[in-house]
Amino acid sequence: MRYAKPKSLDEALAILGDGRWRLIAGGTDFYPTQGNKPLRDDVLDLNGLDELRGFSETDKHFIFGARTSWTAIASADLPPAFDMLKLAAREVGSIQIQNVGTIAGNLCNASPAADGMPPLLALDAEVELRSVTGERHLPVQDFILGNRRIARRPDELVTAIRVPKRATVGRSHFVKLGARRYLVISIAMAAARIDADEAGTITDAAIAVGSCSVVAARLRTLEAAMVGADAGAALQLIAAYAFDELAPIDDVRATADYRRKAAREIVGRTVAAVIEPARPRVAA
Repeated sequence: MRYAKPKSLDEALAILGDGRWRLIAGGTDFYPTQGNKPLRDDVLDLNGLDELRGFSETDKHFIFGARTSWTAIASADLPPAFDMLKLAAREVGSIQIQNVGTIAGNLCNASPAADGMPPLLALDAEVELRSVTGERHLPVQDFILGNRRIARRPDELVTAIRVPKRATVGRSHFVKLGARRYLVISIAMAAARIDADEAGTITDAAIAVGSCSVVAARLRTLEAAMVGADAGAALQLIAAYAFDELAPIDDVRATADYRRKAAREIVGRTVAAVIEPARPRVAA
């Protein structure tokens, strides 16, 4: 096996063009996945690429460097639409895991239970990929192809996660359901971003559910139905919704039937947490 730890992005991209490499960033999933098997893959260690850490902003996007940690995200000064991502950041394992785990690593691991996936879906986020031949951008929903499967080519590196500013209006919330409160893989989770006018009428909605399908899913039919509704009507729509976008499975954590029922409950709680505080008050 070969091991390389580049000091610059250009060096990393040049190395990627030379054979197939297994990438390591924070390493929080790399080593547990390896288990007791001997390591025979060529390993490209990205932990020296400080240029891929931190936040930036353009006229059209908020940009998270691929190596930005969950601790940094949780403490960042971001608009309320990012509250769901900051809440999810606090659910990614222990504090030690949050300190070294990265936003891009969470996506590239492509677990159905990836905590960052529902908030990023609800923010219409896209993945920035670079190679020696150029750069391209993929919506998050197109980047994750299935369980442990992503659309990154062998010569490409995820360099950033970009969130369009048009998707950062309104307020947001995130709810995770597990067998216990902390340090748990989710049974179901939901992220919601809602914008409403002064009368409390919903003008924009984005809702995503994770751990209830091979890939986290946006509930676009429900979102469309909620536009024009007030808080009470929105919660009624959720109660009556079929959640056909989901395809939960039975496993050691929950049955498919329980997951579907749980999804309805936590979507309702997530949306209520966003819209209830904003509901107009009637003077006594």
